This record gives sequence, structure tokens and C-alpha cells, in this order.
Amino acid sequence: MKKILIKDIANSLNLSKTSVSLVLNKRGDENKISKQTQKKILDYAKKHNYVPNSLARGLSRGKSETIGLIIPDISDDHYAKIAGHIEKKANDYGYVVLYASSNKDPKNESKLIQSMINRQVDGLILASTQQNLEDIKLLKKKKVPFVLIDRIYPKIKTNYVLVDNFRGVQKAADHLLNLNRRKIGFVTLKPGLDAMRQRLLGYKEALKKFKINSNNSLIKELSNVNYEHEIKESLEDLVRFPNSVDAIIFSTHYLTSLGLRELRRLNVKVPHEVAIVSFDELGAFDLVDPPITSIKQPGADIGDFSVDILMDEIKGNEGGLDKARMLEAFLIVRKSCGAL
Repeated sequence: MKKILIKDIANSLNLSKTSVSLVLNKRGDENKISKQTQKKILDYAKKHNYVPNSLARGLSRGKSETIGLIIPDISDDHYAKIAGHIEKKANDYGYVVLYASSNKDPKNESKLIQSMINRQVDGLILASTQQNLEDIKLLKKKKVPFVLIDRIYPKIKTNYVLVDNFRGVQKAADHLLNLNRRKIGFVTLKPGLDAMRQRLLGYKEALKKFKINSNNSLIKELSNVNYEHEIKESLEDLVRFPNSVDAIIFSTHYLTSLGLRELRRLNVKVPHEVAIVSFDELGAFDLVDPPITSIKQPGADIGDFSVDILMDEIKGNEGGLDKARMLEAFLIVRKSCGAL
């Protein structure tokens, strides 16, 4: 079937292309086009399955009506959820989302940022490796609207939406301590990201509140590259004498998943011998035995707020929304701590 164009509608109804275009772009009233004419155009367009050319419409307004989204890994459950909310919210604004995964590689991320600029996206949402300060400066210099999610660059002022990582882990540790767990291990990644630093600080602060000295032998910082191998030795060290932990907090959901497998291999009973808390969720955490207590990040709010802030920036609203958002993480208590 031949695609119907604005000029076809105009010719069929004996109207100008300008009038048809204005009505189809919902600007009929402001241009004083009669209700009868507007109805005639809209009915004809619907009957003949007219599909607007959003790119052409956007370019006519000086916009591409496209935003870019760069995340570490689209297959990651956490980022997949956020990306879904970003896409839905962007669609509500009439925008489409161009996805890309950096695979946690700063060089790849840098290339993707430049590619998004070259594609003339109207704005960018970025979960950065935090190793590309010069690219962030370039975005600001070129006045490309952007929002960071899950990340900040402390040395430069940016728009961001992130979770209170410090308080999230503090809540988890407080919960374990209130259950009389006193030897709490912490398994995390080496702190290249500010989020990992904040989670470790939250763990230490909770121990301090209970007048427990932080023991470095109970903190396992794994390589971002070899964590799948390193976690085996780390957990063996945590659960055996002299450490003999009675609880472990994992700083990411994928470390939790690997950790549960290793604890099962070591015949460690959860929660009877060792209680478990995960920072962030996997879809199956409430289905395993025992279900896993988790610090849940508000993925929907991260996605929605990041798009709202970006659209505010694209529109040039200087005094609009609060463009630095710190969101609360929630503790979901399940049986892996022995509390239920």
C-alpha cells in the first residue's frame, strides 16, 4: 500500500499543504483553522492510515526528537529495567530512544558519546564509567543537554539522578546488626565508581554506630575484570576460621548471584549459618530458597526523573525541575536473614 503524504491529503481535500500540516501537528486552533476543516483533515488522515514523519517534523522544529541512552550493559537486569522506563517516558514526550552499551569500557563510551553527538540527538542520558571527564566537559561545552544516572563527577556540576548508596547499605547493615549478626562480611568491587565507594562507607558507618571496629579482612574488594574467579577464594576466606562471618552483604546483584552459588558449593546454610543481603534485585531473588533480602533501587523513578530533567534541559528551562536527584533505596526483608 502506498504511503499517504501531506500533499496527497491536501490535493484530495483541495486545501493547502500548510493547513493540513498545521492540523496534523495539532496547531489548527492557534492558526484559526475552522473546526469543520480540522475534522475533515483528521478523518481523512485516519481513514487512509496516514503516518506522520516524526523525523521530518522534528527537524522542521530544529529537533531530531531522539535522545541517546548509553548504559554499561543492556543485558544487566538493573539497567534493562531503567531503560524500559526511560523509553516509555520518552515516548510520552513524543521522543524515541537510541540505545548503546559501553560494556563498561571508557574508550568505547567515549566513542559512543561522540557518535550520539554526530547523530544530533537532542539530549543524552548516560550511566558513565566515571573515567571520561573530558567527554563530560565536551558535552557541557557543546551545550548538549545530558543527565547522568547512577553516577556523578564530583569535580564538575552536572544533572544527575542517583540512589542514596550510602544509606541503602547502612539500612542493610543496621538490619543485620539488629538481628545480632556481628561478624558481617562485605563483598564488593574495587571502588572505581563513586557508587561502590558510598556503599562501602555505608557499611563501615553502620558498624561504627554499633561500636564495632571495621575489620579489613571481612571486606573483599574484587576486580571488575576477574570478580567471577576472585569471589570463590574471597568467600572461602570469609566463612572459614578465623573470620567465620555470620552475615554477608553483596554490593551488586550479580555478585550476590555468584556468591549464593559459591556458598552452596561450600555447604554453607543460609540463613542459619550466614545471613545474606544483596544490593539491588534480580527477578528470581524472591523465588529462590531462601528468598533474598535486597536493597531495592527505584528503577521506575530513576528512568522517569532522568527523562523529565532531560526534557526540561532540551526546552531550556533554567529554573525548572530540581536537576540533581538523590533517591531513596528500600530494604526488602525476606528469609535470607532469618528474620521471617
